[in-house]
Amino acid sequence: MSCQLFQEFTTDISGISLPEKFTFPFYYEPHPLSVIAAHELQNYLETQNDFQHNFGLNENQERLVIGKMFGVLVVQNQNNELGFLWAFSGKLAERNQHPFFVPTVFDMLTADSFFKKEETLLNQYNREIELLENNPDYLNAIKQLEQTKLQADKEIQTQKEAIKQGKKLRSEKRKSLPFDAVEQLNKESQDEGILLKKMAQYWNHHIKAVTEKVELFTNQINQLKKERKDKSAALQQQLFTEYAFLNQYQELKSLAAIFNGNPPAGAGECAAPKLLHYAFKHLLKPIAMAEFWWGQSPKGEMRKHQQFYPACTGKCEPILKHMLHGIPLEENPFAINPAEGKELAIVFEDDYLLLINKPAEFLSVPGKQITDSVQTRIKALYPNAMIVHRLDMSTSGLLLIGKTPDIYKKLQAQFIKRNVKKRYVAQLDGVLSEDSGSINLPLRGDLHNRPNQIVCFEHGKPAQTHWEVIERKDNKTLVYFYPITGRTHQLRVHAAHSLGLNTPIVGDDLYGTKAERLYLHAESIAFQHPISKEIITFTCEIIF
Repeated sequence: MSCQLFQEFTTDISGISLPEKFTFPFYYEPHPLSVIAAHELQNYLETQNDFQHNFGLNENQERLVIGKMFGVLVVQNQNNELGFLWAFSGKLAERNQHPFFVPTVFDMLTADSFFKKEETLLNQYNREIELLENNPDYLNAIKQLEQTKLQADKEIQTQKEAIKQGKKLRSEKRKSLPFDAVEQLNKESQDEGILLKKMAQYWNHHIKAVTEKVELFTNQINQLKKERKDKSAALQQQLFTEYAFLNQYQELKSLAAIFNGNPPAGAGECAAPKLLHYAFKHLLKPIAMAEFWWGQSPKGEMRKHQQFYPACTGKCEPILKHMLHGIPLEENPFAINPAEGKELAIVFEDDYLLLINKPAEFLSVPGKQITDSVQTRIKALYPNAMIVHRLDMSTSGLLLIGKTPDIYKKLQAQFIKRNVKKRYVAQLDGVLSEDSGSINLPLRGDLHNRPNQIVCFEHGKPAQTHWEVIERKDNKTLVYFYPITGRTHQLRVHAAHSLGLNTPIVGDDLYGTKAERLYLHAESIAFQHPISKEIITFTCEIIF
């Protein structure tokens, strides 16, 4: 089978060895062949005239800015020739198809696709509903119903007030009138009650008549909406069934099967599934893969222009599990215990609590794949001990532990009331112009890319950080961080985000650039001793 989009390397790659295993897509160092393929794609993006898309790299462009994830897949054809494929995530310049890029796995936008045909039908439903909702007779009937109800309420309320006043007057007259005159008053009261009842019947009859006019339209509208909803749900399920991915064994598996019928929005539209599906379809052997960001960062996330990133976990991980079945992968770093050979240094200990210096790349509590952690090691020594707060795996520094549940609760209460004072030291990858400040950016988890966090003003939890500069040197800035709240990755996101310091922490493999470690350390903590009630402060310095 010929492959139209197989591209040969223009760079000499004769001295580069092939990787022994395929790239682990969720955490990797790009292979040199992937880097070269990515550079060739980046050169094309800088010089191409095939499409117009505002990546936010040109300050003069005023249209909507949309940075984009691109991917490269190094492949070997059946003649054992090396080459590569290109792909982009989602749509590019509002299109699924572009020269030199592999197509989407299932193109909903082609004119003869079942999706477009069903979409035309759904649009017809939309037009019919809109015509009915804007029909003058329908609008007049709604207006008439509102006016009739208002008039009915007004006249009935007036009659009720008249009955109330009449009852009051008759009550006074009954005190001095003879029996036959009182009977007349009683008859007046009965007549007023009968009149009220007849008025209510009259207006109910008119309201019912006008309501029936309105319901002639609302019943039609609701029926059309129900049909549209059923059609839309059926179309969605058909789409999930038709949207299927190949693996090396030419086995197809649909989105519906992969996600048990409910895939997240945009699943299958990322670069990695597109590349692998095209390779398997054209009998190309995957050798190595990499994805990079091109353009301005999204508002909520932290993406750096031209930097490599792993595949997302929420949308891609279930799909790639099927697509990479049977292909030997590089070792999963998340399955490797980073705490192997590391010791926990005790900074302070008494009969009630424990303060340890957690090394970088050491879990505070057990993870999904690794159980070794501060918690498991401490519990081996003190079975009733409980960690009062946590540090990110990549962050080093002071971690407070209560030796009993009672001490734990007393210490935790201080954290909840924000009476514990913490200070972190971090080295930032750039130079800050100001000397101090505060950051208020609400955070929430990235639903499709755990454990990453994003800035979200709509659904995020409040997060506040104070900071001050310690030193500027060698194009780096050493700072103190004083977190007021304790959100996941708070300091890392507040440092990296464009609305924060816009300067990521050195070594931040999620929001900046990977290095030998994350340059973030919990240096100081002050709290009230739960027994002596004394305010105590501990410091554990680090030299970056």
